[in-house]
Amino acid sequence: MKDTVFEKPIEKKFEFDEAVASVFDDMVSRSVPFYDEVRKLVISLILAQQEEGKKVLDLGSSTAKFLLDLHSQMDDKMHLKGLDNSQAMLDRAVQKCQAFGADIELECADMLSYMYKDEDIIVANYTLQFIRPMQRLELVKKVYDGLKESGTFIFSEKVVFEDKKLDKELIDIYYAYKKEQGYSSYEIAQKREALENILIPFTIKENIQMCLDVGFKQVDTVFQWANFVTFVAKK
Repeated sequence: MKDTVFEKPIEKKFEFDEAVASVFDDMVSRSVPFYDEVRKLVISLILAQQEEGKKVLDLGSSTAKFLLDLHSQMDDKMHLKGLDNSQAMLDRAVQKCQAFGADIELECADMLSYMYKDEDIIVANYTLQFIRPMQRLELVKKVYDGLKESGTFIFSEKVVFEDKKLDKELIDIYYAYKKEQGYSSYEIAQKREALENILIPFTIKENIQMCLDVGFKQVDTVFQWANFVTFVAKK
């Protein structure tokens, strides 16, 4: 279904409710540059180290598109699980998994209070940016503690730049990209207002330092388009 959520005046701040869940796959594909390519890249990184019984946990799994794509490509039977705190998202995810006959565990849970344990790979696709900055370090620490000793944390984020002029230029380039995807200036402005103080990005340096501060030994960027970046953190 096509995303038309912001064609009319907003009445509340952005949330992952039924209105968003019903068009989420289209929204994220058209709103996040190279979203499909990044998803494929992350899946390839996981498949490169797949093993029977390996645990993959997706934080903010939304409609389970990422997990379904991973499930369809894996040769070894890994345990796939998705966490999301939006019941509307999970309801759609359950329907999709049942339709495809995919053995994927889904749970409605708060990422901050979830008990992470013995995970091999944890993924967060544009999820941390919605966690309040004061709580983000706490969550990444829980992720680190919940990974096995050889565990990997793969996450993608929208970022900001310390150079304000460059940051403004890249934001303008991003809005031009959204117009190319069919969004009007009005829709872009409406969504920007709805996301104000909801989506709070860090710089690339802050994201890397956050991971190092909780104990990750190595953090690399494996993809970047303007102000969208994918990180790989090794325990």
